[in-house]
Amino acid sequence: MSNAPASTRARRPSQRQSGQPLAKQTATRLYRAAVVSGLMAATALLAACRDETLTGYGAADKTWVLSTLNQEPFEARATLTFPEAGKLSGQAPCNSYQGDQTAPYPWFQAGALIATRMICPDQPAEDIYLQTLAEMTEAEVAGDVLILRNEAGLEMVFHVRGLKAD
Repeated sequence: MSNAPASTRARRPSQRQSGQPLAKQTATRLYRAAVVSGLMAATALLAACRDETLTGYGAADKTWVLSTLNQEPFEARATLTFPEAGKLSGQAPCNSYQGDQTAPYPWFQAGALIATRMICPDQPAEDIYLQTLAEMTEAEVAGDVLILRNEAGLEMVFHVRGLKAD
């Protein structure tokens, strides 16, 4: 027999290990599980809210100026911006335009492009710009350079306004 007092021998093993009654240990475990579950839910919510488009990968808050179209200098002026998640806008050679861009990076899709309808001498350049923009399927942001391309080999290279590096 043990020389320990009877009150010590009668304790349940779980109570002897932590010095807390079983009900308190269970409550503590449930509380910790609830906290962990809450943190996991918050993390999942933040991940779901993260912008997976170009806006969330370095293209936001910049005005991109087209410098080359299919490896040729683009002589007219055309800009592209990403004003908010899932949106794009800009100034084509003649008209301003806007549309959706909801494909997750590195994919690109200029959906539902709409533009104003002014006619100008650079209309052929505008038509080529908007048509090519609508055909782009992939994007790459590298600092102050944005490259849009597609499987057919078409490519648009943009630089941040005022930082054209040729």
